[in-house]
Amino acid sequence: MVSSVLCRCVASPPPDAAAAASSSASSPASVDPCGGAVCGGPDHRLRLWSLFQTLDVNRDGGLCVNDLAVGLRRLGLHRTEGELQKIVQAGDKDLDGQLDFEEFVHYLQDHEKKLRLVFKSLDKKNDGRIDAQEIMQSLRDLGVKISEQQAEKILKSMDKNGTMTIDWNEWRDYHLLHPVENIPEIILYWKHSTIFDVGENLTVPDEFTVEERQTGMWWRHLVAGGGAGAVSRTCTAPLDRLKVLMQVHASRSNNMCIVGGFTQMIREGGAKSLWRGNGINVLKIAPESAIKFMAYEQIKRLVGSDQETLRIHERLVAGSLAGAIAQSSIYPMEVLKTRMALRKTGQYSGMLDCARKILAREGMAAFYKGYVPNMLGIIPYAGIDLAVYETLKNAWLQRYAVNSADPGVFVLLACGTMSSTCGQLASYPLALVRTRMQAQASIEGAPEVTMSSLFRQILRTEGAFGLYRGLAPNFMKVIPAVSISYVVYENLKITLGVQSR
Repeated sequence: MVSSVLCRCVASPPPDAAAAASSSASSPASVDPCGGAVCGGPDHRLRLWSLFQTLDVNRDGGLCVNDLAVGLRRLGLHRTEGELQKIVQAGDKDLDGQLDFEEFVHYLQDHEKKLRLVFKSLDKKNDGRIDAQEIMQSLRDLGVKISEQQAEKILKSMDKNGTMTIDWNEWRDYHLLHPVENIPEIILYWKHSTIFDVGENLTVPDEFTVEERQTGMWWRHLVAGGGAGAVSRTCTAPLDRLKVLMQVHASRSNNMCIVGGFTQMIREGGAKSLWRGNGINVLKIAPESAIKFMAYEQIKRLVGSDQETLRIHERLVAGSLAGAIAQSSIYPMEVLKTRMALRKTGQYSGMLDCARKILAREGMAAFYKGYVPNMLGIIPYAGIDLAVYETLKNAWLQRYAVNSADPGVFVLLACGTMSSTCGQLASYPLALVRTRMQAQASIEGAPEVTMSSLFRQILRTEGAFGLYRGLAPNFMKVIPAVSISYVVYENLKITLGVQSR
């Protein structure tokens, strides 16, 4: 087992590891066999160098998939080729297909920190040991019920000294060379697109743990997220309608400010007109979320991953394709939302009347105006939103996660707000062009324009600033939208019987 390697003394560690050991040693005992420097003591480099030497079966100074397979098999550990490839890919910084000692150290130290977070979250009694009752309670929190006999069977697979409890060393030694992606704790606490709704459903779908999928908790999360999105969009609908009006009508000659825009809407249609277009905006949440989730799960299989979670670039590809499929399916509703938001009092009696008149006057093609810039906007929005969120999440986990991977409300809200804002900023020019193309027929006598010609026209007549008309009310709604959706999501989770964090 790995523990026998971790307790073995090293006769010839690398110079930097030996130097680190001698500089940190305060007594001869610190470098003696099993005196603390190797087996679980402060000098991690010696412990990891010992393991590295054992796994490096061909003595070439690097660990490839074959080295790991043979070395671990000799230690009594059996891992699938897919798991070993995940380990190499996660730690291989120079992309040479193997791990040198520094890459191996970095990978295991990062992985060990995540393992410690999971261990502390399972250690409900905070006594440094995990027993059968704690395993049962932790799985119950995930929606999985197991018997005490099953919990004891899990314990026995890791328990080396026969105490029927697992201490940190036993936990670490058992899980040390499992891929990082197999840890569900971070997935549970860092859901993003399910919780936060800022009116643009272009984010990459969240991952769900195996337990959540098997127990049906995933659909409760989606229902809670859909309900939260409906409340959030309704509360921020006036700002969203003002954004659409400024995107379509504001120009250098018609400078529309926020106060003036609200005044104009209320004067034209009363306070109720502030919510025009919100009905269809809320209605499209359910089909879009359902289609995106189903498409995402199917695409995950196509990209060749049978693991619990995908790597970042795989999530971006799968999420973007799923978003494109969902948007293509409900895009006519996007056009209806824009037309309803821009309508004058008495122009349409409702959504169905609006759809009938568009179909009669402009034909079926009108329901797909602005489709191309909308599809192109998915990549920058989803990519930057995901990248910023993952960067902030990992930075917090590295610096501040001590006893749990749970970031707390304010950190989660801050990360969600910043990532959504960056994603919207990157894709906003495409969103503006899409909205103007959708609204085109509502302007009497407006000529047909393409995406490229509209870009050129805006840059020529209004400059680069013209591509960001309506950005102010758009950003004004981000913080309240994120906050409202989070509060409603947490309350709906309790109502639907999902264990709260």
